[in-house]
Amino acid sequence: MRKKTIMTTKTFLNILEILQNNIPSNSPSNILKNSFERNPYTILMATLLSLRTKDENTAQVCGNLFNPAISPKELLEIPIEKLEQIVRPTGMYRKKAQVLREVSLNLIERFDSQVPNTKEELLSLKGVGEKTANIVLNNAFDIPTIAVDTHVHRLPNLWKFIDTKSEKETFKALCKKVPKEFWNRLNFTLVSFGQTICLPRNPNCEQCPVQNYCDETKSKND
Repeated sequence: MRKKTIMTTKTFLNILEILQNNIPSNSPSNILKNSFERNPYTILMATLLSLRTKDENTAQVCGNLFNPAISPKELLEIPIEKLEQIVRPTGMYRKKAQVLREVSLNLIERFDSQVPNTKEELLSLKGVGEKTANIVLNNAFDIPTIAVDTHVHRLPNLWKFIDTKSEKETFKALCKKVPKEFWNRLNFTLVSFGQTICLPRNPNCEQCPVQNYCDETKSKND
């Protein structure tokens, strides 16, 4: 049996660079990224819509929602029944429509219709959690942070770069081991890879550009 080794930060950063240079254009996260006009408000709304749904569905909804509404005022002008139908493909559509309206109203009343650029202020918005806040800081304001989802948690553990049991533990471990200048690359790069090649079930190891770094792939070939 092959002995599993602990991955170094240098090796992990090598993997990150390789994956960043090989992001599939058809990855759901890439499709979502290019599906709407991006500003801090639309990024926040898209992130809220993406919770517990596939990026493909979120991309479809964003394309419809942000055609008439790219500001809090414009979203609140959409009747709630129509808003619910627009966001329906993302699931939990009644709750999500209400959250979008509440956050938009909060932005108008407390932040002059602008999305705040601090984690503390973002978390003060009802419906905005830790992951959402980090994604917005990362994508809307280019502020170094690590947004941990299932792929960002799963892949570094798969490669034995970290050994964590929860996404919260993963956030702390990655912040400690990865230099800050690489933080903003992690989510988009690892999510794209996890969605298209290193799938949780039936990964496409033959197409993997970093298979030489993976103990799982090596064990299959032994």
